Amino acid sequence: MVIKVKVSDVAKDFGMQSKEVIAILDEYCDAPGKKAGTALSDDELNILFDKITQSNSVKNFDSYFATKKKVTKSTENKTAKKKAESKDKEKSKKDDAKAKKHQSQAAILQMAEQAAKRAEEKAKKKAEQAPQARTKGEARHIDTRVNNVDLEKYNQKYEDISPANTVGDYQKKQKLNQKSKQYRKKKPQGMHARSKKETEQQRLARIAEQRKNQKLKITVPEEISVGELASLLRMSANEVIKALMKLGMMVTVNEIIDYDTAEIVATELGAKVEKEVVVSIEEQIIEAEDENDENAVTRPPVVCVMGHVDHGKTSILDAIRNTSVTSTEAGGITQAIGAYQVKTPDNQVITFLDTPGHAAFTAMRARGAMSTDIAVLVVAADDGIMPQTVEAINHAKAAGVEIIVAINKMDKEGANPDRVMQQLTEHELVPEEWGGDVICVPVSAKTKMGIDKLLETINLIAEMCELKANPDRSAKGVVIEAKLDKGRGPIATLLVQNGTLKSGDVIVAGSAVGKVRAMTDYKGKKINSAGPSVPVEIMGLDQAPMSGDLFNAVSDEKLARQLVEQRRAEAKEEEFKAYQKVTLDTLFDTLQDGEMKELNIIVKADVQGSVEAVKQSLLKIENDEVRVKIIHGGVGIINESDVMLANASNAIIVGFATSVDPVAQESANRDGIEIKIYSIIYDAIEDIENAMRGMRAPKYRNVDTGSAEVREVYKISSAGTIAGCVVTSGNIKRGGKVRVMRNGKELADVEIANLKRFKDEVKEVSSGYECGISLNGFDDIQTGDVFEAYIVEEYRD
Repeated sequence: MVIKVKVSDVAKDFGMQSKEVIAILDEYCDAPGKKAGTALSDDELNILFDKITQSNSVKNFDSYFATKKKVTKSTENKTAKKKAESKDKEKSKKDDAKAKKHQSQAAILQMAEQAAKRAEEKAKKKAEQAPQARTKGEARHIDTRVNNVDLEKYNQKYEDISPANTVGDYQKKQKLNQKSKQYRKKKPQGMHARSKKETEQQRLARIAEQRKNQKLKITVPEEISVGELASLLRMSANEVIKALMKLGMMVTVNEIIDYDTAEIVATELGAKVEKEVVVSIEEQIIEAEDENDENAVTRPPVVCVMGHVDHGKTSILDAIRNTSVTSTEAGGITQAIGAYQVKTPDNQVITFLDTPGHAAFTAMRARGAMSTDIAVLVVAADDGIMPQTVEAINHAKAAGVEIIVAINKMDKEGANPDRVMQQLTEHELVPEEWGGDVICVPVSAKTKMGIDKLLETINLIAEMCELKANPDRSAKGVVIEAKLDKGRGPIATLLVQNGTLKSGDVIVAGSAVGKVRAMTDYKGKKINSAGPSVPVEIMGLDQAPMSGDLFNAVSDEKLARQLVEQRRAEAKEEEFKAYQKVTLDTLFDTLQDGEMKELNIIVKADVQGSVEAVKQSLLKIENDEVRVKIIHGGVGIINESDVMLANASNAIIVGFATSVDPVAQESANRDGIEIKIYSIIYDAIEDIENAMRGMRAPKYRNVDTGSAEVREVYKISSAGTIAGCVVTSGNIKRGGKVRVMRNGKELADVEIANLKRFKDEVKEVSSGYECGISLNGFDDIQTGDVFEAYIVEEYRD
């Protein structure tokens, strides 16, 4: 018998991989490439064994067989082996050739034995296996020795294969039924097998039974429609409506029901209900605030300096910081929020926010108060409490911050701090000197009197407030100001309120998102991180955020951009809602609005806060006939796209503390677009008011010029009725109008058709002279009537 040995068998016997065996054969045999299942010839086996023997040959048989035995590692065996090896070194050279032959022969014998064993095992398995029938299933053994053999069963089987009614029919071929057809006849199968026999009632009963056995789990949101609930429960809407009717609720398929109702109904119908927890993007990426944070440490106080315009807020800050900001500001008034940090003599750090005092900057003051801990209310000792001071008091109260009153300009002659304290009590701010809780500090920014005491007071209140923040969490805070720089792009001034802001952090500020590319402190020095209560200027946002927006450092930039897209879509939706659609109720108002003239204005400013201030100020000056419409507001220089928008919408461009791009200026000159640049807000408001007056519809008034008495009445067929009059006062003008008076009553108010003196037409007739007057559309003139002459004059407010 020829024994075939495969490549895989050789690899298995030698404990090698088939790839290694094939590599040896490819290298030393000329035969084509082998595979794992290829049978090997004797020559190939000899070559293979020789190669494997060479590569695995040993110097001495004793040492080789000694390694195969499991011997405990002891010091005696080691020394014995060393001695044996030293003795055998001399013999090894002679025995190498013999060893190779012995090994190759042993390997061949071993291979042959293993192959013979495998063949025997296969033969045994075949012998043990029972012969399988041609058809599926096990072979059946029938004992014919028993008397009661059921032959009818086998007759039925033959009937199925060859029906009796076709046996006698010799015209047609007899067809034998296949086994598969017989199987189908006995038991219907497939998709439609059940539906042929099962009724609808049975199907519903079966589904109900399945539902009972396997409890359905569903997740229901806060609100869900009846139809959606039915689809979750995998049943028809009618079944759900029936269940709701049992609970006393008459509903339709599209009606919305709350979670509690849905839970009761679903439980009744055999389902297990879980409430759907909706996690918003904010919750996913913005770290939650922890009020009782164990890692919180004391942070510097944030102080907002507020008060009326020109009461010396910035001057006090200059005195504290030993700088001079006021001299660099347009008109000597602050028109943007400034953020600074000051180190006091006792090495305490205080963050100051300087807010504008002018009426136009209400929103900025409110923003400053909301983002601070302490408000320093600056009141001029010679001026007392003014309108913006009252507004600042209200903002500070609304924000719930501590108030310190700094009575400034104490160096002036007319300084009267007692009057200031008296006025403060009128606004529910009772000074400490008068038994209240408001600390009043007399100061002078000019002579620096009381500045140290003011700083001490701020530190004292800060200690009482126990201001704390956790610097180890992700940063959050508020946008103080934002602007668009021509070279650096959108720049935002941020106040970090909690956590630490680092360079490279992804932040979301309102509808702006971006990565912090660069960060500078209030001095313009580059820094890499900013802790709580530190004002910083950052760049890297995709647009200038709105002043007052909250910002958060987030963990996922992709989700942050999704969140910003959502916010922008919501803002756009709010903008569309602002445009009211015409209904029958609002039709009259809409028609009246249509009669009003609109002054379209594009506002550009250096910072976002100024844009808001200018917009609010301009919207306040509208009157009954002309309405200001701000069609666009933005930060940065006035560019060509602004001019194109102004040209399309017939608008004027108002720039505030900004400049005009040369290309845009050229386009504006060519298209006749008016661009106005202002550095002080008063001038902008005044100019717009004047422009609006010019747009108003002209008004008319009657100006009496004189009166005349009718002495004679002449009726001429070609000219009509002519009144011969004497001018008693003033003068009568051609083209004017007269009121015809008789016995003190007005009969008519008509135009003068013609005015003659003798036969000549004249422009006017003075007092004491006679004249002839004919009237338009009025001939019932009698002697003694009085004509009161007047002209209609156009005027504007």
